[in-house]
Amino acid sequence: MPLDIETPLKPSGDQPQAIQKIIEGIKKGNRYQTLLGVTGSGKTLTMSYVIDKIKKPTLIIGPNKTLVAQLFGEFKTLFPSASVNYYVSFYDYYQPEAYLPSKDMYIEKDVDINEEIERLRHTALEALATRDDVIVCASVSCIYGTGPPELYRSNQIKLKVGDNLDRQKLMLELVKNQYQRNDVALTRKCFRVRGDSIDIFPLYGDYVYRIEFFGDEIERLTARHPVSAEKMREYEHLSIFPGTQYLANDAYFESALEDISVELDMRLAELEKENKVVERHRLKQRTLYDLELLRETGSCPGIENYSRHFDRRKPGEQPFTLLDHFPEDFLLIVDESHLTIPQTRGMYGGDHSRKNNLINHGFRLPSAHDNRPLEFNEFRNYMNTVIFTSATPAPFEFEVSNQVVEQIIRPTGLVDPKIDLRSTNGQIIDLLSEINQRTSKGERVLVTTLTKQSAEMLSDYLLDMKVKSVYLHHEVKTLERIAILRDLRLGKYDVVVGINLLREGLDLPEVALVAIFDADKEGFLRSRSSLIQLMGRASRNIHGSVILYADNLTDSMKTAIAENNRRRKIQQDYNKQHGIKPTTIRKEVKSIVEHLMQITPKEEEKIEVPKDFTKEDLLYVIEDLTGQMAEAAGKLDFEKAALYRDKIRELEKLVESR
Repeated sequence: MPLDIETPLKPSGDQPQAIQKIIEGIKKGNRYQTLLGVTGSGKTLTMSYVIDKIKKPTLIIGPNKTLVAQLFGEFKTLFPSASVNYYVSFYDYYQPEAYLPSKDMYIEKDVDINEEIERLRHTALEALATRDDVIVCASVSCIYGTGPPELYRSNQIKLKVGDNLDRQKLMLELVKNQYQRNDVALTRKCFRVRGDSIDIFPLYGDYVYRIEFFGDEIERLTARHPVSAEKMREYEHLSIFPGTQYLANDAYFESALEDISVELDMRLAELEKENKVVERHRLKQRTLYDLELLRETGSCPGIENYSRHFDRRKPGEQPFTLLDHFPEDFLLIVDESHLTIPQTRGMYGGDHSRKNNLINHGFRLPSAHDNRPLEFNEFRNYMNTVIFTSATPAPFEFEVSNQVVEQIIRPTGLVDPKIDLRSTNGQIIDLLSEINQRTSKGERVLVTTLTKQSAEMLSDYLLDMKVKSVYLHHEVKTLERIAILRDLRLGKYDVVVGINLLREGLDLPEVALVAIFDADKEGFLRSRSSLIQLMGRASRNIHGSVILYADNLTDSMKTAIAENNRRRKIQQDYNKQHGIKPTTIRKEVKSIVEHLMQITPKEEEKIEVPKDFTKEDLLYVIEDLTGQMAEAAGKLDFEKAALYRDKIRELEKLVESR
């Protein structure tokens, strides 16, 4: 299906000229363009109309998970018929494997995988393999290694009504593609066998696929609700994609193990020559153990460090990433580019340095270097048609762009906020007074500090003062951060205290005041660019204002204030010339969490069984819910287990009445 925008919103303000210039630039073959759009000018809508005209699969990269989640929600609303996807790191917690020579300390890899985000990543891969109308909103994790796209796609299991297929062979194919058989509770990446049917619950998608056989012939293919088993859709043909994006090619598996053994022998000889006895013994012991596990089970801890051998790549050759799943001609949008580009530049260096220590001290083979993110020049090779968007583009964007398009006038007529400089003396009491004034009018407040500790302490103080406050920093989990920002808009909180997470792209029209502590502490968090971004958080409200608490006027403060006032004058002059009266943005509080989080207990209570279900159908659902209840209890999630139990009892009464 084509990428068609569906929205009553029409371009206004500076948007029409920006859209036209960017589209003309793409048609001319411009490789790089920059949209310099002030906060609240509607850069997302501008980019949406560009996508609508260009009709290319689109990758949008943002600097953090929170902003990417917001973009995902917005593009999903603007393109309801397209496949809009969310692709970020699936770790809620990630401690990479490392060795600290100064302390002789080895740190094991430790991760906490978020299953819902893992599902969304796979949904993106499946969409890119099957559709053209695809938009993927991703963090910079998209430049980290995945499995080869060709291998992922060639391992899909293609099913068609009327085909002859041995069920045993199908089950073996599913196991090879990392699905597990579970006849008790059907969960994601599992399949179960019941009579003449096989149910498969893929990691991607929302439904269970049922394959019904008549002998060895596929008689029917349907999609079922995972809880009620209600038929949602019927197919003539269907593809089941692998349960993982990291697949090993069976044809090369044995030769990959042989290559690892050869590399081990070569490395052991090098270490012996360097008289590194401890390192040699350590590497030999660890690698031989991994090889034994690989032969016996097909996997081992840290298998990604051998990815070059399984992918059949040459030493130093770049890994496969999400970008390789896109067609060659795709549109790349780098959002908040002044932050995202430096992130992509720095990923390789940090990873390479960490791996050096592991390799030099015998914890990993040299090929571990090839399990890595892309180098920046490798990433640039994918930039065939790219648009940088930012309110404060960095020098790189200006240097490479064929044109820079300014978008300063907001469709709402809102102007950049007033700036107020205040002393740090008595700043907490002064802030409390300002907060009380705003909250009495139903407005919200953002406060930025420089440290995690100060954010927590200030939030606790405000709570003691009966202010509905909460802190936000990097240790707050991804989905919790999104929920906090949504709750701020809904009024559960009046104040959010944070550090740098509150700068880029947060769309919070209820915020009327941004207070910046330590504004005169020169550095990354108080640079010209950062201050402009922070100030921009107050530009979506007609009463928006900014307070800078400082005792000195730094160069960054001077230039940031000057740029703010320049834009403010342009906006005021435009409003006066066109008779525009500014209005606060009115935006529905659509929950990004609804797109990202698993079904909550309250939503589970709302599950309704179709009225036309037979007694046999109801017994089938009861059996399924019983398995899910047992699984929830096994995970000590007794609240969810109790909800399943109550639903089972309700259905049992319904069975008795029929």
